[in-house]
Amino acid sequence: MDRGVDANASSGHVLIVCTGNICRSPYIERVLAQELAGTGVTVASAGTGALVGAPIDPQSASRLESVGADAKGFAAQPVTRELVAGADLVITATRDHLSQVVPLHPRALRYGFALHDLGDLLAAVTPAEIDAAKGDNHVARVAAAAIAKRGVVNPRLPKDSGVVDPYRQPPQVFDQMVVEISTSLPAVVKALRG
Repeated sequence: MDRGVDANASSGHVLIVCTGNICRSPYIERVLAQELAGTGVTVASAGTGALVGAPIDPQSASRLESVGADAKGFAAQPVTRELVAGADLVITATRDHLSQVVPLHPRALRYGFALHDLGDLLAAVTPAEIDAAKGDNHVARVAAAAIAKRGVVNPRLPKDSGVVDPYRQPPQVFDQMVVEISTSLPAVVKALRG
């Protein structure tokens, strides 16, 4: 993926990253894609330890279907330098995932965030700040506006900064995952919708 091509073809590209790319990141990807339909923003996901080719975990898939999002046609893929370089915004399930993504493409430090951190930063960003931020497209401007709030918005404690990993856990842990995602995703959606 080439950043320039994406910038000309759309309003930007978002990459979501977790571990296996079958529970958290595809859930966020599909909900975000549904919320951003018609905006020109594209959304994909990958995993730091992807179960390559696997479909979305049935527990995550059922929760996607319950919110009207499509769980079909998905295959887990590994996060690569090309995927990270081709994104305008990288959202990870945890800070640890971000620490694994940035070495693949160090510039991602400028546009990569753990979901809860991004939600907190964007809750403090105004539409005017997004419009005034530098970037090749709307998604890049959202990332730049969020970066500008680092050092202004107090970061969460580490224990509160990540989305729980429900892999091979009971259904209630998947429910907890959905609740945790839903606390931060609305601020992200609002900023990306413009």
